[in-house]
Amino acid sequence: MTTWIDHRRSAVLLHITSLPGPFHKGVVGEEAYQFIDDLIAGGFTVWQFLPLGPTHGHGSPYESLSTFAGNPELIDLRDCVAQGWLSDDCLGDCKSAPEHTKLRRAASESFWNCADHDPELKKSVDAFEQANAFWLDDYSLFSALKTVFHDAAWWQWPIALRDHNIEAIHKAKEDYKQIVNQAIFEQFIFNRQWHALKKYAEKKGIQLFGDLPIYVAHDSADVWANRASFTVNEIGLCDEVAGVPPDYFSETGQRWGNPLYHWEAMQADGFAWWVRRIRRQMELMHMLRIDHFRALEAFWVIPGESEDGVIGEWRTAPGEALLTTLQDQLGKLPLIAEDLGIITDEVTALREQFGLPGMKILQFAFGGNDDNPYLPGNFGKDAVVYTGTHDNDTTMGWFKGADESVRQHALDVLATTADDMPWALIACALASPAMLAVIPMQDLLELGSEAKFNTPGTLNNNWSWRLLSLPEHDAHCWQKSIALNQKYMRTAS
Repeated sequence: MTTWIDHRRSAVLLHITSLPGPFHKGVVGEEAYQFIDDLIAGGFTVWQFLPLGPTHGHGSPYESLSTFAGNPELIDLRDCVAQGWLSDDCLGDCKSAPEHTKLRRAASESFWNCADHDPELKKSVDAFEQANAFWLDDYSLFSALKTVFHDAAWWQWPIALRDHNIEAIHKAKEDYKQIVNQAIFEQFIFNRQWHALKKYAEKKGIQLFGDLPIYVAHDSADVWANRASFTVNEIGLCDEVAGVPPDYFSETGQRWGNPLYHWEAMQADGFAWWVRRIRRQMELMHMLRIDHFRALEAFWVIPGESEDGVIGEWRTAPGEALLTTLQDQLGKLPLIAEDLGIITDEVTALREQFGLPGMKILQFAFGGNDDNPYLPGNFGKDAVVYTGTHDNDTTMGWFKGADESVRQHALDVLATTADDMPWALIACALASPAMLAVIPMQDLLELGSEAKFNTPGTLNNNWSWRLLSLPEHDAHCWQKSIALNQKYMRTAS
């Protein structure tokens, strides 16, 4: 079965926050445009990044305050200066999250003053609010209440607000109108900046490849406003939570802590929330990875009081019905299934039924038997191949830290020497039959474990790696990658 990917392509994996720039993390600004040009210089046609939603304090993009909203920390405040909403000299000290937040607040006040006197701007904002009311109304108030209650979780709020009481909601919108308006402003600006970047990418022949967590965060606008769809009890706590049993990444499994879905309730209303969720993502992306796809067939249920993922049970999900509904309402979707971990024949059958490519990680290929599904000769074109993902060590870090038998097996299979790493593995990915090959930016730069982006199952020292600058177009990484992309027919057709 062929995939929906139209021809052999290659991608670079780099999250937006890892871009260089003048702020505390990368933003949707000039560096993002430059990176698109860099991709072209390297012969790539796809840019993959992680979820774009607003994050909690630990910074994980997989634990978002909203599955629909954009992260306001990704807003390029230089654009707000250019629009006259901030002064020219205010950005000099914007090197921290609190300072970025403070300047967004100031920009919001100026923005709404301008909107009162600029009919075209007001018309654009009104159109954005109307088109996105199904999530923006709840998210903007949720964001404001998080500020008012000093970041307390929604189940710790006053009972009327915790329980989404209609009268309490109306009163809060009036009482905290200025803070609500800041959240609306942030989403309007993020949306405008992102769509400008997407338009530029399309002009340059680059496709944007996004990522969708299978679950949403417990402390999120999604759960707060749609409690009947999630496994939270009458006081908002979870008796059961999501996670995974022990696997390659963790000997004790992972307790993610997300509420699970009330699939029966969701199916009863035609999966309306899921349809809106996927439609919103496809407005922002050209292709989308579904993280932990296997939970659409069966999901691991962990008791709420457990500290890890060892104790639990599998329960089935209506994945076929969901994907059929999405296909019927949104058309054939450019989805990629993250099918790592414990994958059964049923999960594979579900993925293949809907023509979704799965993932092959080359770092998993070595040190085992000849039937290892990640070995380069054991998968076909209906796959997306990675040297490693954001959850892996860099290729250099992995190779140096691997057992000698694993290293030697890798060198034998790749017919290379240690001096050729990581480029031997990069070349292997690009040479493979997989229709899409993805290379983390850290591998292109030959970086070690100091550039690892995330260690699954941990909260500290993750999501913070960042480029100090983007390589010039004639840099070694781009020269070498364009030669390989051309050799293995992955450049633009």
